[in-house]
Amino acid sequence: MTRIGRRLRGWTNGVLDLPQDVLQELPRITLIGNKELHIENHRGVLNFSSGQLTIALVNGSLEISGEGLMIRNILGQELAVEGIIGEIRYKGSEEKP
Repeated sequence: MTRIGRRLRGWTNGVLDLPQDVLQELPRITLIGNKELHIENHRGVLNFSSGQLTIALVNGSLEISGEGLMIRNILGQELAVEGIIGEIRYKGSEEKP
């Protein structure tokens, strides 16, 4: 990111008081029980099976494992997953797969 972009982002954060996930394109993850998962600000699906789902993020990936996983919908940068969710693991871009 350019110097002007960083300064503009800092200014908008201070003036508009926007949430960090919006400003830094961080993922927003909402888990409803162990049955439903909503992910915002993702960069696409890397791998999918009924037992595991890997989603690309700006800085890394998100691995979801469970049983009977299915993608309910994908709308732009929003994704909804249903099934029995057993584990959610974030891997930053500096981590080795």
